[in-house]
Order: sequence, then C-alpha cells, then structure tokens
Amino acid sequence: MTDARTPAQKRTAWVVFGIASAVYFVAVIHRTALGVASVEAADRFAVEATALSMLAVLQIAAYAGMQVPAGVLIDRWGPARIMVAGSLVMAVGQLLMALAPSYGWALVARLLIGAGDAPIFIAATKLVGQHFPPQRVPVMLQVTGLIGQAGQLATAIPVAFVLHASGWSPTFLVLAGVGVGAAVLAWWTLVRPTLGTDEERPTGTSVAEALRTHWTTPGVRLGFWSHYIGPFSANTLALLWGVPFFTTGQGRTPAEASLLLTCMVLTNIAVGPVIGALTAKHPMRRSWLVLGGASLTALAWIVVLVPSTPRPLWELVIFVMVIAAGGPMSLVGMDFARSFAVQGKAGSATGFVNMGGFVASIIAILLVGAVLELVSPAGTTSYTLGEYRWAFTALLIPWLIGVVGVVRSRRETRLVMAADGVHVPTVREVWERFRER
Repeated sequence: MTDARTPAQKRTAWVVFGIASAVYFVAVIHRTALGVASVEAADRFAVEATALSMLAVLQIAAYAGMQVPAGVLIDRWGPARIMVAGSLVMAVGQLLMALAPSYGWALVARLLIGAGDAPIFIAATKLVGQHFPPQRVPVMLQVTGLIGQAGQLATAIPVAFVLHASGWSPTFLVLAGVGVGAAVLAWWTLVRPTLGTDEERPTGTSVAEALRTHWTTPGVRLGFWSHYIGPFSANTLALLWGVPFFTTGQGRTPAEASLLLTCMVLTNIAVGPVIGALTAKHPMRRSWLVLGGASLTALAWIVVLVPSTPRPLWELVIFVMVIAAGGPMSLVGMDFARSFAVQGKAGSATGFVNMGGFVASIIAILLVGAVLELVSPAGTTSYTLGEYRWAFTALLIPWLIGVVGVVRSRRETRLVMAADGVHVPTVREVWERFRER
C-alpha cells in the first residue's frame, strides 16, 4: 500500500510525532517519580504501607477515572489543546508535591498529577493516527509508547540522582519546571499555528454515553481487557513497590535497584516495535499476543516468588525484562480501539481502553500494600522477603480477572465479525493449512 501524503505532510507528521512523544516522555517522568522516592516519602510523611500505597493509588485512580472524560474533551477540543492543559495541571501537582507540608497535601498533589496525566497519551495517539497512514499506525503507536516510557530512565537515573543529592523539595520543583516547559513546547508548536483557523470539531457527547457505547462494543471492550492485563505488574514495581522490594526484600543496593528499573525501560524500547510489527502483520491474532504475554508474566512471578531466598541479580534482570514486556503488549488494546471504535468517538474509545491497565494497577498496588500490612508487625515500614512473597502473590487476582475478560470479549468480538462476514480462522485451521504447504 503506497503512502499518498505529500512531502510537506510527511514532514508535518514527523514534527507532530516528535512533539507529542516528548510531552508524553515528560508525563511519564511525572507519573513514575514517586517510584524512586517511595522510601523518602514514607519518612517525610511518617506513613506505613497502606498509606504509602494511597499516594500512588490516588494518582492512578485520578488517571483512570479521567480517561473517558479526557477522551471526550479531546474529541471536542482537539488533542493539542488538551495536551497543553494536562501538562500544566501536572506541573501544578509537582509544585504542590515539592512544598507539601503534610500527607494530606501530598494526596492532593498526586491527584492533580494523575488528572493532568490522563489525556496525554490519548492525545498523542490521536495525533499520530491523524498524521500517519493506517498501515503504519500500529508501529508508530508502539514507538510513541516506548519513547514515552523511556521517561522511566529519567526517573530511575537523573531524578533519583537529584533526589539523593539535593533532597525532596528541589527535585519536585525541577519537575514542575520541566512540566511547564513541556506545556509551552506543545502550545507553541501544535496549538499556536492553528489559532484563528476554522477548525471543525464534532459535537460533544456525555461521559456516560461514551462509557455505554464503548462497553457495549465487544471489540473496544476487548481492547480494555487487553490493556488491563498488560502493564499492572510493571506499574506495581515502577510506581511504588519496585525499589523497596529490590532493596529490603531482595537485598540489592539502591544502584542495583535503579539498574533493574532501567532494564525495564530498555525492554520496553526493544520489545515495542516488535509487537507493533506483529500487530500490523497479524491483525487477526492480536489477542494471542496479549494472552501469550500474560502467560509469560505469570511464569516470571512464579520463578521469583516460589524460592524463599533472595534471587541472584541476573535472575532479577530476566524477571524485570519479562514483566516490562507487558507494557508494549498492552498497546495492542489501543489498536483494538482504533479498529472497532464508533466513528467520531475514537478519542473517548482510546481513553476507555487506556483506563484498563490503570484500573488493574490500582487493584494491584492496593492489594500489595494491604497484604504487606496484614502479614507484618504493626508499625513496620521495612518488610522482609517473606512478607513481599505473600503480598505479590495477591497479583494473581487481577491477572485472573484480565484473562477471563480477554477470552470472553474475544469470543463476542468474533461473533460480531462473523455476522459482518469476517471469519477468523481457528488455531486448528491455521495449523492444518500450515501442514498442507
């Protein structure tokens, strides 16, 4: 299939892609900064595991809860404008985090960060979909995602360095300034050139209507469950429990914990384009990619949690690499949204799908914190490997929910496709064709 775009349109597409990816990169730094500061947060606000979990959970809850409203706003006002607004809200949240005098103010700060983060990736994916041909969109979505997720590198290395060298407040003040810079960049390059133009926008729709539409569309619901099952293990480690688990549970140094988080990001970067290419090449087998990734994730947890002694560093590296692959795998859900969304509601459909992984992350982080507090002595803020083993075993609950959701939604989606005359060959049929060659 040829690319009919003019050279000017191609240049514009790459500029838009670069700016959108850069803003998403900064958003991921905001999102994951608490992951390297969780020990400092526990000391600064004098809280235990459940309260510490709430700092991450409230942020993710705001992010997940704002997904469909953010998608509706994007459909109404355009992705660039909402991207600028989200970046500014995150900057305010980081400013408040820097100056928070108490745990309550820290909760408000994380709420703002989650709400501001909500539209960024949806807006980026819509911009990419608007400027690249359909056959290239799956790969470009993966590349957008991996560039954004590389923001975890900035969290695991420079942010962690600044935190340990300069302290809490200077670190979060710098992050607030970076957020303002991202907003200015997006406004100057994406919004300002369109000011004064007669840009047509679809009429608004209510959040409730959008939710009903997407939940009753089997293909979009399949996207939701595909996104649900992919990233929650990696998010549980990256957003809160990774550094404590690796340092106090597995006996690793802070530098080794940062190395493990860095390996997660590098895996995202390496795996993303491969999954994007497979998604584009085998659109009828996207759900198998999702279920295969979920199976590998479960196996990785079993290998690490069954032994009662700390694992060697090489084994933990393999573990985080397998866990991290769930992030790019979850973006297959975005491709389901693109394929099956009702016309004119692509933004809210993408938001609905993107909500899945963060709903699962909320469940996972809360479960880990609650089980840790349940199995440890009262007043404990540093946990043993045995206590972590019990806590992470609870991740089986969201994993099972996700697998069931994918399998059931896939069955319904295929029935709808069959009614439209599209037959998805069974595995047996594919195998028989392969043997006949």
